[in-house]
Amino acid sequence: MAATDLSPRTGAVPVPAPSAPVRTGPVIALLVVAAFVVILNETTMGVALTPIMEDLGVTASTGQWLTTGFLLTMAIVIPLTGFILSRFTIRQVFFAAMSLFALGTLIAALAPSFEFLLAGRVVQASGTGVMMPLLFTTVLNIVPASHRGRMMGVITIVIAVAPAVGPTVSGLILSTLTWHAIFWIVLPIALLAIALGAVWVRNVTETNRNARFDVLSVLLSAVGFGGLIYGLSSIGESASGHASVPVWIPLVIGGVSLTAFVLRQLQLQKTDGALLDLRTFRSKTFSLAVVLVSVVFAALFGSLILLPIYLQQVLGLGTLTVGLMLLPGGILMGVMAPIVGNLFDRFGPTPLVIPGLVIAASALWGMATFDEGTPIAWIVVVYLGLNLGLGLTFTPLMTSALGSLPRRLYPHGSAIVGTVQQVAGAAGTALFVTLLSVTSAAALSNGSDAVLAQAQGVHVAFFVGACIASGAVVLALFVRKPADVVEDEDLSATH
Repeated sequence: MAATDLSPRTGAVPVPAPSAPVRTGPVIALLVVAAFVVILNETTMGVALTPIMEDLGVTASTGQWLTTGFLLTMAIVIPLTGFILSRFTIRQVFFAAMSLFALGTLIAALAPSFEFLLAGRVVQASGTGVMMPLLFTTVLNIVPASHRGRMMGVITIVIAVAPAVGPTVSGLILSTLTWHAIFWIVLPIALLAIALGAVWVRNVTETNRNARFDVLSVLLSAVGFGGLIYGLSSIGESASGHASVPVWIPLVIGGVSLTAFVLRQLQLQKTDGALLDLRTFRSKTFSLAVVLVSVVFAALFGSLILLPIYLQQVLGLGTLTVGLMLLPGGILMGVMAPIVGNLFDRFGPTPLVIPGLVIAASALWGMATFDEGTPIAWIVVVYLGLNLGLGLTFTPLMTSALGSLPRRLYPHGSAIVGTVQQVAGAAGTALFVTLLSVTSAAALSNGSDAVLAQAQGVHVAFFVGACIASGAVVLALFVRKPADVVEDEDLSATH
């Protein structure tokens, strides 16, 4: 099949990377640590929400905006990173992102009221949304294809471990200090990263000075992805009858805006003017990997929200016990990540992704058997199995997806993967919580007690998740390792 022409048509003048040798190790290490800190911060609010509500005198429906507002901002910012990383240098983007994050952290730490705290979280999210696409794009540009698996394995540590330890770190801080301390402890780390960035971060990628900023695309993206995330996040509340806005309204508005956004990008990319270049999907490897990444993130975030509910409301366990039970899973994924990365470099994705999804699906089938009498030891074993399976799939899928793209589409591919993670996480959470809520409500109406009703809801939610994961195993058979080098003018169907 003939190669697809992806050559620039706008006469953009790339700015070459400096000829002086760049020490890639410190740059990547700094970006990894910075990304770990910003994602760790993202997951600390769950445990801190109750003391914040008590201290600032707000209700749960108001307090949840500290999380919802953060996610909405991320959903708006991440799709913009394709343009940002094409137009500006890595050094410029790093300082802008970390400065925004540090400023937001300072506002939150000093916040005398809920409104100030929410503003701080929004500013934080503006920087956080840029960090993972920045890290992906940097690695793709400066790490040889033969070693990308190993390096992407290190990135997986950030994705897997930071969310797992966030609640634990938050709990430890809150056991002796006020919620303000969460932000005061993070702030000097962010400032140190900025200082080290002045020494280590260099411009190692090309930029397109003629990249255009399409205001209409930005507006459509913000309404589309923002509406979708908000709608998906509200499904659980709607199923419980507590949603302030009918859930179909943001979903419809988001869906219509997103459709218009896609049509706009298809038109603009004919002249290389797209905010988010969708020609990335001409790579079969990228498209397939993105679908599987969606399933993996939906399963991960869905189980992370459902399992604590089951452990607390069905088994009656305390928050500390629940946190300690979930922590080993994230640590396991972190330990596995470099090993999986090395195996990817040697053998490609197929020997990892297929068994990984089989193990993950099997673990979800095991979770579908959970009831009010399930032993804690068995729950821990099954949850570790889920993390083992997901750990085998994260690095190979992301490396295959992004490595199948030509160099100039790296920023757009990174932005798409980041956006998919956010949407899939929200969708997985919405699916699991909705199934739990609807099934539990039906069981209660049929005379079941509250504990048994929750147990039935958990069973149905994990059953559906297991079915979806089992279907993904079939798609995994078609995942292939991308070629070591993909030229800008050549994105053949073999990828």
